[in-house]
Amino acid sequence: MRMSNPPGTPGDSESAPAAEPSASSGKVQSLERAIALLQATADSAPGGDTASNLAARCGLNRATAWRLLSTLEQHGLVERDPAGHRYTIGFTVARMASAAGFDGLIRRAHGTLRRVSEQTGETANLAVVQQLGLTYIDEVTPPVVLSAKWLGRQVPLHATSTGKALLAWLPREEAESLLTEPLTAFTDTTVIDRGRLWEECARTRERGYSVCAGEMERNLYGVSAPVLGSRGRPFAVVSIWGPQDRVTEARFADLGALARAAAEEIAAAARA
Repeated sequence: MRMSNPPGTPGDSESAPAAEPSASSGKVQSLERAIALLQATADSAPGGDTASNLAARCGLNRATAWRLLSTLEQHGLVERDPAGHRYTIGFTVARMASAAGFDGLIRRAHGTLRRVSEQTGETANLAVVQQLGLTYIDEVTPPVVLSAKWLGRQVPLHATSTGKALLAWLPREEAESLLTEPLTAFTDTTVIDRGRLWEECARTRERGYSVCAGEMERNLYGVSAPVLGSRGRPFAVVSIWGPQDRVTEARFADLGALARAAAEEIAAAARA
C-alpha cells in the first residue's frame, strides 16, 4: 500500500540516490543509511524526532530519509506520531532485541570485567538497560571472595549505584517515568526523597560515576558508571562493589575512575 507524505516531507518528485553495493566493501548503501536512521531514532528517545532532523543527523537528504523511514515504519521498526510527525522506535525492535539475548555484549565486556575485578579485588558486574530498568547479565568475582550473585536480577533504581548511574544519564522526564511508585527505604541510608535523589543524580553526572553506601543492603558499598552509546545515552552500566569493610567511601574516587574507564572500554568494544 502506498503511503502519503506527512506535512513537511518532500514529494515523490525527489528521487533517492541509487543503492548499489560497494565493490570494495560489500556494503549496501541503502541498508547502511536505514541502520543509521534507526540508530538516530533510538537515540532520540523518548520523544522521538522528525524526518528532517533525523535526515540532518545522518547526513541524508530529506527525500531519502523519508523513503527509508516509511519502509521501516511499514515493518514496525519505527512508529510515526500522526500529530507531530515524530518518529520513535517501533515494537518490532523490542521484540527482536528480547529474542537476541546479550551474548555478544557479554563476550566483548567479560575481559574488561575480569581485569577490573583482578585490579580491585572486588566484584565487577555489568547490567543492561531494559524497558523498565536494569538487569545484571555478567559478573566476575575474585576466587577468595564470597559474594551474592546478581545475574538475572533487577534491583530498585534509587537504591543502588547501578540504578543511579542509569537515572543520572537519562532525560529527567524519562528517569521520573521509571520511578512511578513510592521510593522504598531498604536501609537507613536509602534515599527516598525525590528531591535529594535528583540532586544526587546531578552530582553523579558531574563526577562521572554513582555511589551506593549500604542503600540496598546495609553492608554492600559500590560505584557504577554508564556505558554510553554514540548519542550519550546509556545502554548498560558497569559496577564495582563489595562489603563495607573493603569498599570504603575512601576508595570511591579510585574505584569510580576505574568504573568510568571500564565503561568507556566496553562502549568502544560494543561499537567495533
